[in-house]
Amino acid sequence: MTELLKTLYVTTPGTSLHLDGDAMRVYHPDKSGRHLLPLFRINDIVAFNGVTLTDALLHRCAADGRTVTWVTRNGKFLARVAGPLHGNPHLRLQQVRAHDDPDRRLTLAKSMVAGKLHNYRQLLLRAARDLTGTRQTNLRDTANRHATALTALGAAEHLNEVLGIEGRAARDYFQCFPSIAPSTQPGRRKRPPTDIANCLLSFGYGMLRASVHGALEQVGLDPYIGYLHGIRPAKPALALDLMEVFRPLLVDRLVLTLINRDQIVKSYTQTLPGGEVQLTDTGRRSFLEQWSVAREREWLHAYLDRHVPAGLLPLIQARLLARHLRGDTDRYIPWMVS
Repeated sequence: MTELLKTLYVTTPGTSLHLDGDAMRVYHPDKSGRHLLPLFRINDIVAFNGVTLTDALLHRCAADGRTVTWVTRNGKFLARVAGPLHGNPHLRLQQVRAHDDPDRRLTLAKSMVAGKLHNYRQLLLRAARDLTGTRQTNLRDTANRHATALTALGAAEHLNEVLGIEGRAARDYFQCFPSIAPSTQPGRRKRPPTDIANCLLSFGYGMLRASVHGALEQVGLDPYIGYLHGIRPAKPALALDLMEVFRPLLVDRLVLTLINRDQIVKSYTQTLPGGEVQLTDTGRRSFLEQWSVAREREWLHAYLDRHVPAGLLPLIQARLLARHLRGDTDRYIPWMVS
């Protein structure tokens, strides 16, 4: 069993991180005292705008295989530093060959979308159990449309069909958010997010992307060569592929729960002059605390027949994908809950 190590999120501008023996020293001019964190307990670091790391610490992280990711205040990816590449180059060759084989690429893309649609349905059906009336009916009707979409997905013969099925299912899914959390608006708005729910979703997806990206690199796969998303300049297509199945239950569920429990207070967000809603420093810290707790929640992995922490799911799926690409398994099985 792989140990679930911590991701360190450093959000406060003006903070600097230093190497201090086998520990990391956290310094901020407005905070007194000597704050040390043992490096052996930290798997990776996510640093927000305004946070700096010394060269010595970066070199040590690279040597240890500890990644450092920089993101904007809204969680958008900026840059990433890692040590020497892991894995066997023959695995990357198999990854490319699978991309270049239309049938294998189609099969992998269908598997990833199937997992996403299945988990869409699970979130909707679980939410519907606690509701009555039109809200319950709306969720169950949408879940039934997703079941129909899964059948159509199995019969799809072209990648464009798969993308069309996924797009329609996603639109239906986000349209029924108000049935789960009445204070939310229907639809997904992300460039920019113009309401609290979409602001939290975008931020959460940014944290999820960092986790999946790191898992792929750890296994030795190229995050930029995907199957559903293909090859897109400056886009980690395989990371986007792999994270699709995690979005509903690891991010959306958390966001909807926080909103329904009134845990997102007014001071956690602010609206910019152009209408964009973004998290404040306080809101960002609060969400990351909840995100860190959610990463420790255990979920059943049906294929492995055991419960695993959410924070390990990206690494497990990256390993399963690598096994399939090497020819050790006949098909790639996405993570799906029942």
